[in-house]
Amino acid sequence: MASLAEGNLAPISASQWNVERAAHLLRRAGFGGTPAEIAELAALSPAEAVDRMIHGRADGPVLPDFEDSGFWEPCLADFPPSRPATTDQAAETGEVMGVRTKPSGPRPLQPATNRFFYWRRASMLETRRVAFWWLDRMLRSGHPLEEKMTLFWHGHFATSEEKVRDYRKMKLQIDTLRAGGLGSFRDLLTAVAKDPAMLVFLDATYNVAGAPNENFGREVMELFTLGVGNYTEHDIREAARAFTGWGNDDLEFRFDETKHDAGDKTFFGKTGAFDGDDILSIILEQDQTATYIATKIYRFFVRETISPDFARELGALFRDGDYRIAPFLATLFASEDFYCDASVATHIMSPTELMVSTYRKLGLDAMPGVPDPYTVGKTLGQILLYPPTVAGWSEGRAWITPGLLFERGNFARDVVFPDMISFVDPNHEPGDIVRRTNDNINAGMEITAATLEEGAAPSATAGIQESFNTRFGNLMGWQEAMRKLKPIPRAAAQFDLTKTLAAEGARTTEEAVDLLAARLLCVPLTAPSRAALIEMLTSELGTSDLAEAEGYTEYGLRLVAHAIMCTPQYQLA
Repeated sequence: MASLAEGNLAPISASQWNVERAAHLLRRAGFGGTPAEIAELAALSPAEAVDRMIHGRADGPVLPDFEDSGFWEPCLADFPPSRPATTDQAAETGEVMGVRTKPSGPRPLQPATNRFFYWRRASMLETRRVAFWWLDRMLRSGHPLEEKMTLFWHGHFATSEEKVRDYRKMKLQIDTLRAGGLGSFRDLLTAVAKDPAMLVFLDATYNVAGAPNENFGREVMELFTLGVGNYTEHDIREAARAFTGWGNDDLEFRFDETKHDAGDKTFFGKTGAFDGDDILSIILEQDQTATYIATKIYRFFVRETISPDFARELGALFRDGDYRIAPFLATLFASEDFYCDASVATHIMSPTELMVSTYRKLGLDAMPGVPDPYTVGKTLGQILLYPPTVAGWSEGRAWITPGLLFERGNFARDVVFPDMISFVDPNHEPGDIVRRTNDNINAGMEITAATLEEGAAPSATAGIQESFNTRFGNLMGWQEAMRKLKPIPRAAAQFDLTKTLAAEGARTTEEAVDLLAARLLCVPLTAPSRAALIEMLTSELGTSDLAEAEGYTEYGLRLVAHAIMCTPQYQLA
């Protein structure tokens, strides 16, 4: 078969389509799949297979929406920016977030302190549940490209619950990214610019006429549309003026005309009384915007290396298609360039891709709660809904170090051999301060003494008249949040390699190793590795005949699966 041309956007022919290329499409436009799912895609024509990925399966499962724990109350809408701001407001007004100060007795500001820590803990825990729900969608969806595109935009329009501090806004943003992720970039850019989480994250509240805040004006060009160096500081200042008055009323976009600078602005050589929508329109007129976005999409789905000329070609394709994302992706996914040697098995999976891909390859139909996805993401460097900066996550080789490769192997071990004995739900972990405070109070200590720094002398409590106690508030907030928190299902991954390989016709240890390698890897095992795995399985079972080992094959098969999943090759898609 003739090799495919790098940089050629012409579609591959039916004669060039095969199982390996169907698997590549499923890995890149989705999260991979089982041999049966790959074979089903390979049975279609190339155009039909791409269309299936772009539009999803008509018979895909109905996915439930997120089930809220019920933490939210309308009085929390004006959540103060910090604990000091909370107690200051309570002291000045006698009330904050729906709770009043105590009319008498000790610690009059304690209810406000408890309230602050309740919402911070509740939002954090619920955000983890939102992330788990989203991972489950990635695993189960009949339209995996929709979820993968949402993941891409989450890293592009990066906001974090750490600053937003409201799981509802984070969930709403993910829904916005999903709804527009395959539509028009024009529409998506406007929707995200008016998204409450983004408005909070980039300080829209502080962007007012006479004192513009440049955060959003800068990031919308530097990170979201044009890229570094393709604008001037003057453009940033004028854009900031145009975005004045943009804000949110809880979960709704709000434009406050009294805070808007209605004067003339000069932006990219044009002058007028521009508002934020005008600025976005002018940005979209720039050729660099199409090139920047098209190139970033290409690097996420195809490969990192791209020449300047090819980047401009991609930008022209995206711009001439009026920034429509799905047709642009369809061209990429059908092209010779997408399936050429330079594009295949060169993508290092992110931690999220690694988790979802692993479970899809194993044929799971629900996200397991053991190992805990939040803990895995934290260890491997990608916590959904908590990108490290507004620039999102680094990609490619940044995901892999010797230490991280070791931890990826630990994830594989926890999937294949889940430790259900010592597993503790991390959502039920209160932290050292809360635990120590609780233990001290249960031991009969007075609140102030119970919350002293560890090792402090008891006499340090003498004469203290507290307005509030932060550590006690932390305990009270945690307890209230835990009373309402709905649990994440904590089952281990449900799969049976013995039954799976038997159904695929494996009769010997050699066939079992080959089938497992084909299922789990996108590149063949080396001959020495293959031989070592066959020898390991044969030694463990005491025979090369799987029928002779009937009843005790599962452990050996899982040993082989774990060994394969620990290889550097397993990190590739």
